[in-house]
Amino acid sequence: MPSSKTVKIAVIQAFLNADRATNVAKISELVSKAAHQGAQVILPPELFEGAYFCREERDRFFDWAYPVADHPTIAHFQQLAQALKVVIPVSFFERSGQVYYNSLAMINADGAMLGVYRKSHIPDGPGYEEKFYFRNGDTGFRVWDTTFGKIGVGICWDQWFPECARAMVLMGAEILLYPTAIGSEPEEPNLNTKDPWQRAMIGHAVSNVIPVAAANRIGLEGSQTFYGHSFIADQRGDKVAELNDIEEGVITAEFDLDIVRLNRASFGFFRDRRPDLYQLLLNA
Repeated sequence: MPSSKTVKIAVIQAFLNADRATNVAKISELVSKAAHQGAQVILPPELFEGAYFCREERDRFFDWAYPVADHPTIAHFQQLAQALKVVIPVSFFERSGQVYYNSLAMINADGAMLGVYRKSHIPDGPGYEEKFYFRNGDTGFRVWDTTFGKIGVGICWDQWFPECARAMVLMGAEILLYPTAIGSEPEEPNLNTKDPWQRAMIGHAVSNVIPVAAANRIGLEGSQTFYGHSFIADQRGDKVAELNDIEEGVITAEFDLDIVRLNRASFGFFRDRRPDLYQLLLNA
């Protein structure tokens, strides 16, 4: 029998403001806290460097973006990952020539950047005006072979699409991570999407027999309240760790990826797939 392959993942939840230095320092402190708790893969929220600027369309926010090669936050977390020997998926606002992306850099435990994923699905609605800022991602879905396992990452709105999760698992992902920024709907104050949001990702966990984790922000920003409830679900879809709507902090969970792999095989979801019947998905 092969030896077990365990990994401990952590999710960070925090209140974030418009000051980059303050936010980077806070997330760095929480990354260090998670590492000292034994976490090996540590997930911060989406666009954690600043306030969620996509609440409104303002050209001044384009100044918050940097090219990958010159991005100070990526460089900072490369140093931190190397020092703590942890994997950190870093969400950032990317400038590439004349266009902009909502992107993620996968930082390995030796500080190396394994590559960049650009958010595939870009929302557009009151309070989530992302199409004003971001071009549709052109990287395709990405899975990285990190020190602690093969990790697939979707960004926020990606998490609602089962095709994204299934594609990453077909690419070999052993864990799915989703940095996010989700909360109240400014034009529908009585609409709370927290439960459907969690159910969508728990569905990915069940249908793909894979651990899933999501990191959200908390607190009031303008007219929006980000509702937290960052969580980690196991391959059965059971929530094994969760924060509430006001907690800053870290949650962790440990998984034996060899056991997960055997569970996935025994359920037969991938054995019984019928790609010959799925052409409709490409034509609809």
